[in-house]
Amino acid sequence: MTLQDSLKMSDQYRVPAIEVRQLHKTFGSNSVLKGVDFHVDVGQVVCVIGPSGSGKSTLLRCINRLEEPTSGEILIEGVDVCHPDTDLDSVRSRIGIVFQHFNLFPHMKVLRNLTVAQQKVRHRSRDEAVAIARSNLAKVGLAGKEDAYPSQLSGGQQQRVAIARALSMDPDMMLFDEATSALDPELVGEVLAVMRTLASDGMTMMVVTHEMNFASQVGDKVVFMDSGVVVEVGPPVDVLGNPQHERTQAFLSKVL
Repeated sequence: MTLQDSLKMSDQYRVPAIEVRQLHKTFGSNSVLKGVDFHVDVGQVVCVIGPSGSGKSTLLRCINRLEEPTSGEILIEGVDVCHPDTDLDSVRSRIGIVFQHFNLFPHMKVLRNLTVAQQKVRHRSRDEAVAIARSNLAKVGLAGKEDAYPSQLSGGQQQRVAIARALSMDPDMMLFDEATSALDPELVGEVLAVMRTLASDGMTMMVVTHEMNFASQVGDKVVFMDSGVVVEVGPPVDVLGNPQHERTQAFLSKVL
């Protein structure tokens, strides 16, 4: 057996970073997710696209159990996060999440925003937490902004602080919930540039986005959702370049 054959076999048995099986979520009589199935492999960038109200953000929030699934399974690195015996805090510590509206602590300076969870959750010393925070601020292009308050930063800078904060917890994977949709158009690029760098560094990422160029250029896989179901899934060249489903074609004709 060649080395290449051996690597292919090991890939076949590798546990996905995220696996969703027949996921349903209802709010009262409103069925938002209707049997969603998909997976994200280790090191993959999976972009979830679709019209507003299609269930994209609810899906992301279910993965981290910020929303409670109605039924189905969600496996994080093989661990069923819906099982009552699962240590949810331990699983969550491996998942970084970046929201649409930054969610920074407005009364804390940037450095403290990045160190507080490290000290309280990771139990790091102040010096270690500060060193990690400064390293991640430099990674997102914000070295020197440690003493600023969030209100003193642009939206793009605040979102990059939010990314640095998530990275400071040493996650195995990152979830992005429309991370650029609240930004002015001229600020979008600086956040996407950071996300591109993370992808090139091999970070496993699930990205809910309206940025089709990012999905096309950075995504390994695109998931198109509509009305709570996965309509089409595959490589960007197929889903974005040659969609097979009529609903995907109609959506892309309006956004591309």
